[in-house]
Amino acid sequence: MRVLESINLSLQRSAFVALMGPSGSGKTTLLNLFAGIDRATTGSLMVDGQNLMQLSRAQLAQWRAASVGYVFQLYHLVPVLTAYENVELPLYLHNLSRTERHRRVGEALDAVGISDRHAHYPRQLSGGQEQRVAIARAIVTRPALLLADEPTGDLDRVAAASIMQLLSQLHRERGQSIVMVTHDPATAAHAQRLVHLDKGELVEEVQ
Repeated sequence: MRVLESINLSLQRSAFVALMGPSGSGKTTLLNLFAGIDRATTGSLMVDGQNLMQLSRAQLAQWRAASVGYVFQLYHLVPVLTAYENVELPLYLHNLSRTERHRRVGEALDAVGISDRHAHYPRQLSGGQEQRVAIARAIVTRPALLLADEPTGDLDRVAAASIMQLLSQLHRERGQSIVMVTHDPATAAHAQRLVHLDKGELVEEVQ
């Protein structure tokens, strides 16, 4: 069964793109292709100058660690680690000193406005705070591409608006390339470009 069919899509560096469409339309699969989590069976897939189709699984894992930050709807924080430790976790895949890890974690926590909660565990944080920690974890490696799968889907309207203001700020101030999956038009409105999928096909695009 083909999940995506005849997708021809080019995304510019430093773009903020929203992928929209009904459930089962292939949005998350497309996001996972960008991340090198899923593998395309045919065609070509170039991300930041790298042809992902030519990489082995080990090479994909290395590329993903260096180039991609992923924000999940349900946060996926490690419950026995503090906010600081959760953000620091991906840095262990890089050859960094303890001092450099500390500096980067501090910068990431400051960027998302959650540094005062650095010693808190996920169970001690609100949903919005957990998502801010998850975003800090995604940006701490300074990835070329930030991917977000329904980043506001589990939040109330106030928390969702706060998270989208944060993502817009990261895009504006850092030139962060962001591709985001969402069902919510209010969330999608923060993006510069909307891409609509239906049944695995690109059906409409609004720029």
